[in-house]
Amino acid sequence: MSATSFARGLLIFSAFALAFFMSYGLRAINAVLAPDLVAEFSLSAGDLGAMSSAYFVAFSAMQLPLGIWLDRYGSRRVEASLLLVAALGCACFALGDKVIHLWLGRALIGIGMAACLMAALKAFRFWFAAHWQQRLAAWILVCGTSGALVSTVPVSMLAQAFGWRICFVLAAGLLLACSVYLWLALPRDEEEAASKQAAAARPDGARDPGYRQIFASRFLRGAMPSLVLFQGGFLALQTLWAGPWMTQVLKLNAGDAAQALMLFNAALLLGFLWLGWAAPKIAARGWDGPKVMRLAAALTLLTEAAIIYGQQTWAWVFWLGLAAISTVFTLLQTELALSFPARLSGRAYTGSNLLLFGGVFFLQWGFGALIDAAGKLGANTVQSFQIAMAVLMMLQALSLLPLRSQAIKS
Repeated sequence: MSATSFARGLLIFSAFALAFFMSYGLRAINAVLAPDLVAEFSLSAGDLGAMSSAYFVAFSAMQLPLGIWLDRYGSRRVEASLLLVAALGCACFALGDKVIHLWLGRALIGIGMAACLMAALKAFRFWFAAHWQQRLAAWILVCGTSGALVSTVPVSMLAQAFGWRICFVLAAGLLLACSVYLWLALPRDEEEAASKQAAAARPDGARDPGYRQIFASRFLRGAMPSLVLFQGGFLALQTLWAGPWMTQVLKLNAGDAAQALMLFNAALLLGFLWLGWAAPKIAARGWDGPKVMRLAAALTLLTEAAIIYGQQTWAWVFWLGLAAISTVFTLLQTELALSFPARLSGRAYTGSNLLLFGGVFFLQWGFGALIDAAGKLGANTVQSFQIAMAVLMMLQALSLLPLRSQAIKS
């Protein structure tokens, strides 16, 4: 790789990485700020889950139009525009004085963040060779996880010093900067190619086929249940319920919980770093996404069982294992997208993302609803959390039944 092409590649990667850093940080921030939000707005577990999952409702609703926009207009235009909506959402959340304002703010953030990973993966598919795709996917997830890392102890310290609202004011400013950087710095050749491909693929008067080819894939239909329940289940825990588990089940104070969550996200970051190195070697040994998924699923279920039964204060260490294991689920999602032609890559990524993050909404809200329901039936707080986790494990185990392997198409 020449110095010029390396500099160009670094510019492209960094622009998307900064946006995804913000996306992941805002996705996970409520896990740390949950005690402040509960105290100020008198939220139940179900209320907290519903408010936080507004991000995922809006995020999921954006995926179908997003895939078409990415294929038609290119990654730069779409992501830079949507980041402005995310900045507006942060401002709304920071200024909100009612729960509905928080819900609206989270929803706008979800809309604005909808393109961050998908636009990056679409751009990588255009600008980088096929053998780089798994590695680049892992590396940008490292950048995203760094955002989740910053949303733990640093955010907790900032909130303690200046209040939780200042976190969202700063986020709004940073999102505006990311939008400007994407708009001004990225090359325009992907947009030109997208325009030509769209004209060639759809003659005048022809109807856009939309997502028909994507959702007709037997591979996708067989793989999505396990992706939704395992990867989506992990996201539901990471972005909200890991924090309350630390404070309400393990009885950690807010500071210790923030430190535990920071280590939790550090384990996730290290897992993605390892995956960036290991992904090509895993593929070279003939381990496809479904095969890796089954192994990771078994380890996940064992770790979740340990989390359920470990009630001592040191039991937060089991969450580090859960974070590290979860990173390999992304191999299956990338393999799903690569099973479709490059001209459909935007829709392939966003179609699977729609199902994934729609599942995260139901899982995150449902986890809180189960906690509330178990409490009403007489369970104490610890038992209620354990019941919710046990139900998640049962659904995860069932989701593996339709998972089948398929060779990646050229």
